[in-house]
Amino acid sequence: MKIIIAPDSFKESMTASEAAQAIYAGFKPIFPTATYELIPLADGGEGFVDTILNTVPGKIYSYQVMGPRKQTVTAKLAVIDAGKTALLETAAASGLHLCNGIKDPLTATSYGTGELLKHALDLGVEHIILGLGGSATNDGGAGLLQALGAKFYDRFDYELPLGGIHLQALKKIDISTLDPRLQTTKITLASDVASPFIGPNGASMVFSPQKGASPEAVIQLEQALTNFSQIIKATYGQDIATTPGAGAAGGIGGALFAFTNATLTPGVELAIALTDLKQKATASDILLTGEGSLDSQTKLGKTPLGVLRAVRAVSPDCTVIGLAGKIEAVFELHQLGFDAVFSCTPGIIDLDQALKLGPKHLTQTANEVAHLLQKFV
Repeated sequence: MKIIIAPDSFKESMTASEAAQAIYAGFKPIFPTATYELIPLADGGEGFVDTILNTVPGKIYSYQVMGPRKQTVTAKLAVIDAGKTALLETAAASGLHLCNGIKDPLTATSYGTGELLKHALDLGVEHIILGLGGSATNDGGAGLLQALGAKFYDRFDYELPLGGIHLQALKKIDISTLDPRLQTTKITLASDVASPFIGPNGASMVFSPQKGASPEAVIQLEQALTNFSQIIKATYGQDIATTPGAGAAGGIGGALFAFTNATLTPGVELAIALTDLKQKATASDILLTGEGSLDSQTKLGKTPLGVLRAVRAVSPDCTVIGLAGKIEAVFELHQLGFDAVFSCTPGIIDLDQALKLGPKHLTQTANEVAHLLQKFV
């Protein structure tokens, strides 16, 4: 029997690797002779680099860069493919977890992600893969561009400070000193977010409240990014306002679409390709996947659905089990192809306790699922 274990992270409880180990710990005692493939995955958010390195050999480089609150943080990138490709993630330098509980998307900056990109360019790579997700910023990627040499001015020709709110005062963009290597390096953006730069489904309106924006701040940030996109269009002819994916990571996607050759790829598809999931899942009997929540959002390109489809493409008769902390929209999940879904939350429990005991509860649930399947395989 061949069993594939390929979860995403259970946010604030387990990394994808820890989740895979927890599931394995529940199944192994019941199916001790089975062949197991543990393939933790991520769709571009926090942990993207680590999950790829679990199955792809590479070298890690660490750097001191500017965090979202303008503090110094240590961020890493990885180089794979014999030094040709760099893996980065916005969360490493500009992540929400780096704010130490103080969320302020009005002033948060993506400058550190730009510094990390520059370090990747300095390593001489031909291809940069940037995971977009988990950012604390809503600056339209302006900070990233500033780190790479771009300059932003107000109507008095004063250079703008860092932070999305200041883009309200933007009058002129100068990219004459933007790092020229950005034009000759292939850049792939990994994200499960197809939101446009601005508008009701854009970066500010949808995601800035999750980053701490008040209703008033949401409007201010929307005005700032609208001004930014209008000046980009008027000056450089690039219309990013409604481009799918431009709103990812607080607008970093849009900045890179406007000023580099960046292309967008669903993060889970990229992770599946990099980890050779399909090849490893050939002739598999059971797939165990999941993340913190399986619900109506799962159908919008989340990791578990991408894994399900990839595995079923090479093993059509594979039994697919979904595991999550929270289960909703069960009928929809069955329609998507899950044979069964199970919550690992043991009844009513305090959230902090549920997160802390997540690995234990996931192992217990996986063990019960294994006991059940034992009757039929």
